Amino acid sequence: MTIAAIKDAARKAAFARRKPLFEAATAAQAGYLSEVLAGYRGVPVSGYMPIRTEIDPRPAMAEAAAYGPVGVPVIEGREQPLKFARWTPETRMVAGTFGASVPVDLAYFEPEILIVPLLAFDRAGARLGYGGGFYDRTLEQLRARRATLAIGFAFAGQESDDIPVEPTDAPLDMIVTQNGVIEIAGSGTRK
Repeated sequence: MTIAAIKDAARKAAFARRKPLFEAATAAQAGYLSEVLAGYRGVPVSGYMPIRTEIDPRPAMAEAAAYGPVGVPVIEGREQPLKFARWTPETRMVAGTFGASVPVDLAYFEPEILIVPLLAFDRAGARLGYGGGFYDRTLEQLRARRATLAIGFAFAGQESDDIPVEPTDAPLDMIVTQNGVIEIAGSGTRK
């Protein structure tokens, strides 16, 4: 079986595991994410507009927006890194690529912290995404310029001991769930 086939099977299983977690979620799911971001007030951060059954970072993003620039990813094309457009809770949004909302007015900026959605994660910082490689390319590009903190945001039940990893997969620096923060040993802020 190829790594692509292994990852496809892992994605299907992860989607199935995430759905009941999403359905049981409470309004307090972003509490620990807010606490983490409070330690970085004023540092440019990008969250995301949740799609499908993703955990919702918007309450933490709204709090962070009171102290510094916050944005959301914008997909410009296949095999390209993401760009990031400024966002506030009042920003008018429209449907973007893959159904994720993007601001009507695209005022781009470069974040130093990325809140990264995912399907599954492990305690070593591996992340299973949707397969487009957008965050991997983006983190590689940003980390080549400066230290960039990648925070995986997920339901605790998305943890897995069996994440298929390729050399191009960018690791996370920490994972935040509705139950707490998982520090990744030896990550620091990757460069």
